[in-house]
Amino acid sequence: MKWQGRRRSGNVQDRRGARGRGLIGGGIGTVVIVLIALVLGVDPSALLQMGDAVAPEQVGSAPPPPESDTLAQFVSVVLADTEDTWNAVFSESGNDYPEPTLVLFSDAVSSACGYAQAAVGPFYCPTDQKVYIDLSFYRDLQDRFGAPGDFAQAYVIAHEVGHHVQTVLGISSEVDAARRGATQEEGNRLSVMQELQADCLAGIWAHHAQRARDLLERGDIEEALNAAAAIGDDRLQRQAGGYVTPESFTHGTSEQRARWFRNGLDAGTLAACDTFSAQRL
Repeated sequence: MKWQGRRRSGNVQDRRGARGRGLIGGGIGTVVIVLIALVLGVDPSALLQMGDAVAPEQVGSAPPPPESDTLAQFVSVVLADTEDTWNAVFSESGNDYPEPTLVLFSDAVSSACGYAQAAVGPFYCPTDQKVYIDLSFYRDLQDRFGAPGDFAQAYVIAHEVGHHVQTVLGISSEVDAARRGATQEEGNRLSVMQELQADCLAGIWAHHAQRARDLLERGDIEEALNAAAAIGDDRLQRQAGGYVTPESFTHGTSEQRARWFRNGLDAGTLAACDTFSAQRL
């Protein structure tokens, strides 16, 4: 991925080294934390509230990451590129795109959605419209999930920004409303549709990043597809215990996640990402 020397986002808060406030509820066991950690893009409004909700830290504009902090600089460039893409897409329909903030943290963090430990993985909080990531997750992405490469890392950010796009478009609130009157299995299916759409929106970003800014290098798409497949519910369940229970899926299978990312990548349009009316997920 050709990212060096490109614009960095001004919407990054560096909270690394600052501990969040609050305590995770004692009822959350190690197994649950591990399972959550295996999945990208968890819905913090459902999961983080299992801990004691606390007010978000009051953090002003943090200084940019130091020049020597290569991974933090990389994330800032990726966020900036998503801003360029979604500002252009929203502008085409005459709308403004409210850019999200990305928060770097270490170990634990307080957000408007609650308190989270790094084990939760990267997440988006719709309440404060911020993406949260502990950069140590990228070690797990490579070593535990077998998804190395800088474009695999970029896909993680683009997926979470996809949840921000869903929030701005009102999709997330509609899904939340539908879940309230749904059974557990129906709610899980809605979650799968929402997560696969975020994968597709990440693909839209990759489409425009390449066409408008020639960002990709040979092998980048394969890295992203591998990352999407590596975190499919079916693969994660096999790794965790050997049993696959489709009715409990919340993010989609490896095949589905890779295919919907590819849909967005190939088409580059929001119309290609309508998972909620698709005949085939």
